[in-house]
Amino acid sequence: MTPTWKPDVLGDDYQQHTIALGVDPDGEGEVEATLIRRTATADPNRVVLYVHGFADYFFQTELADFFTDRGAAFYALDLRKCGRARRPGQIAHYVSDLALYDAELDQSIELVTKEHPGLPITVVAHSTGGLIVPLWLDRRRRNGRPAPVDSVVLNSPWLDQQGSAMLRGPITWALVPLARVIPKRVLPAPVGGVYGNSIHVSGTGEWDFDTVLKPLLGFPVTVGWLNAVRRGHRKVHQGLDSGVPTLVLHSDKTHFAKSYTEASDQADLVLDVKQIARWAPHLGPQTTVVVIPNTRHDVFLSQAEARAAAYGAVTTWLDAAQHSEENA
Repeated sequence: MTPTWKPDVLGDDYQQHTIALGVDPDGEGEVEATLIRRTATADPNRVVLYVHGFADYFFQTELADFFTDRGAAFYALDLRKCGRARRPGQIAHYVSDLALYDAELDQSIELVTKEHPGLPITVVAHSTGGLIVPLWLDRRRRNGRPAPVDSVVLNSPWLDQQGSAMLRGPITWALVPLARVIPKRVLPAPVGGVYGNSIHVSGTGEWDFDTVLKPLLGFPVTVGWLNAVRRGHRKVHQGLDSGVPTLVLHSDKTHFAKSYTEASDQADLVLDVKQIARWAPHLGPQTTVVVIPNTRHDVFLSQAEARAAAYGAVTTWLDAAQHSEENA
């Protein structure tokens, strides 16, 4: 089926296509995802597909510019109930199983492959997206139908529950029965906002994004969704293999804080970077981890010098991977 592209909110260089996904297995009506493409690349040499994290959506036009300047055709996916794809009455980002996202990932890959036959594909994913994508690739490989993806870049992937041992142990175990009876119950959580305010133009940041689609305080966390994430974490800890070279980028430090300071701009305020370092090798034997000093949780939304270092690491790694393929 030929996709129907229409103008996107990001301006003349962007278009969007709605991916219909049918009835929601989680009982919230019809669901859909939104595929976004940047239209300015002629005769591309690669395809890049970007997948966002929790309480997020695609707005990172500088990231798109980086890849299109390298000659790539750039696409991004707003997952079901996220960003552009969320419909009235749906709980933001809610799924009971991360494997449900396979449907829109499969359709997106099929679509970009048809639009650019024969081109290599790199998937770039952030935070929760950095958990979703390796699980998807591992499932496809195990099922004998590996995705036509030749490389993956993970930006601060969420590979374990940050916080206390209580959260990772007893509270995680309690989620299993609770998810069967009260899956959409909101969990108590501390009031956040430091990270959101540190990156948005209304606070101390430089990035302008829609705070309805990406609230500065984030979205509420539900029992069923967190249970799905924790099941994904367990699979990572048991060991995955996406089957392709994977680059993991993360900051050199974590700084959990209830109020903004200058340190907030030079650390991961969301995840524990020690956990990322610990579990990244479990994503597969072809995983490379690069620590980028002074980056934020989204390394590509860091201050100028730090994010330049992140872009440099991606360039070096992709060039080396391409050179290795050409000489294989």
